[in-house]
Amino acid sequence: QVQLVESGGGLVHPGDSLRLSCAASGVTFNTYTMGWFRQPPGKEREFVAARRYNGHTYFGDSVRGRFSISKDSAKNTIYLQMNSLKPEDTAVYYCAADRGVILSSIRDPRQYDYWGQGTQVTVSS
Repeated sequence: QVQLVESGGGLVHPGDSLRLSCAASGVTFNTYTMGWFRQPPGKEREFVAARRYNGHTYFGDSVRGRFSISKDSAKNTIYLQMNSLKPEDTAVYYCAADRGVILSSIRDPRQYDYWGQGTQVTVSS
């Protein structure tokens, strides 16, 4: 049974950094694609970043160069490091996982079967 639990959200100022964690059970990182999505208030869920089973990482255009993904296999946890945060990064952030995500659809939330409960990130002065 796959279970994803996000943590690390909070209220920060523009320019600050924050690291989100996704503790995964029932998942092995060398067989699953792990994704990060976010849903701003009143908007649809959007792709943030993903790490494929082979270790390759992908980022949304609005976060590339500011966000990064890492993993701790011993803790079975995926991290989203967010730097230079902007007010437009404000959203509920979700961790997602799936074994069958093809590369051309990695940004499509419909490709992921497993989701965490989300963690709120608010960037405000």
